[in-house]
Amino acid sequence: MHSDSNPIDFELLQRLKAGDHVAFEELYNQYSKKLYWKLKQMVKYPSEADELLQNLFVKVWEKREQIVIHQTFEGYLYRVAQHMAIDYFRSLDRQSRLQDEVSRTGAIIAENTEALLFAKETQQLLDEAVASLPEQRRRAFILCKLEGKSHQEAAEIMNISPNTVHNHLVKAVYTVRQHLLKSGRDITILALLIALFQRFS
Repeated sequence: MHSDSNPIDFELLQRLKAGDHVAFEELYNQYSKKLYWKLKQMVKYPSEADELLQNLFVKVWEKREQIVIHQTFEGYLYRVAQHMAIDYFRSLDRQSRLQDEVSRTGAIIAENTEALLFAKETQQLLDEAVASLPEQRRRAFILCKLEGKSHQEAAEIMNISPNTVHNHLVKAVYTVRQHLLKSGRDITILALLIALFQRFS
C-alpha cells in the first residue's frame, strides 16, 4: 500500500470494488462535502456543482473495478472532479457557439423571408419587364441566366455568335432593371434575383 493511502479508505475501496453499496455510501458521506465545495469553486454555481458531484459518484460506482486502491482515493476524486469541470466548461462553450449560430441563422432567415415577400410583390412588374423584351433578348436571357447555359451553348441554339448573345444579355438585363426602377419601387438586387428565380423556376 502507498504510504499516503488511508487504511480505512483501502478497506472501503476493497469492499467498493466488490460491489458493496454500504462501502460506497460511507465513501460518499466521507468525501462528498469536500468535493462539493471544490466543484463549486470551479464552476461557481451551486446547482451545477451539485449535479457534477452526483455524476462524479455515479462514475465512481460504474468504474469501481478500475479504481487503483494503492493510490489515495481523495486525490483520485479530485482528479475526476477537475476533468468533469473542464468538460462542463467545454460544453458551455459549445452551447454558446450553437446559440450564436442559431441567432445568426434566425436573422438570415428573417431577412430572406422579408426579401421573398418583397420579391412576390414585384412579380407582376417583373413579368411585364420580361414580356417587353424583344424575342432574341428574352431567349438569350432565359438560356444563359435561368437555364445556366454558356454563351457558346446559347449561340449554337440561337444560331448566332457568342458575342451577339452577350450583347443581347447586357441589353436584356438593363431593360428589366430600368422597367423596375421606373415603377418607383426600391427594389433590391436580392429581391430582383429571387423574383427572377421564382418567375422561371
